[in-house]
Amino acid sequence: MQTDDSREENERKLDETLEETFPASDAPANTVEIGVVPRELPPSPLPTDVVDNPDRNRFEMFVEGQTAFLSYTVGLNMLTLVHTEVPESLRHRGFGTALVKGAVESARARGLRVIAQCAFAKAYLRTHRS
Repeated sequence: MQTDDSREENERKLDETLEETFPASDAPANTVEIGVVPRELPPSPLPTDVVDNPDRNRFEMFVEGQTAFLSYTVGLNMLTLVHTEVPESLRHRGFGTALVKGAVESARARGLRVIAQCAFAKAYLRTHRS
């Protein structure tokens, strides 16, 4: 079990790592983290098929005739998660979490390091370290 001191130290190290991934001259867009709450995936039937669409540089989910997506860039040995977008009518149902989880799993399978610019993805990675 982690102590509060070791948990704080781990948080500090993660924050430092995330800060180092941003270009020094270009601050990342949309990094305000107010109200960002990654949710656990519900046990109910959820269309969790996350599809990688490399032509559009994004992971996608098609739900109820709408598309939720997580845009990314691929660099040398890294996958940078840029922005998560879930249609308003689909929000608060775990689709953003499913997208980030799918992206992380894809990166691991490809041996890529994950870099989070997206505030939602950052929040997910902070709470789901492994």
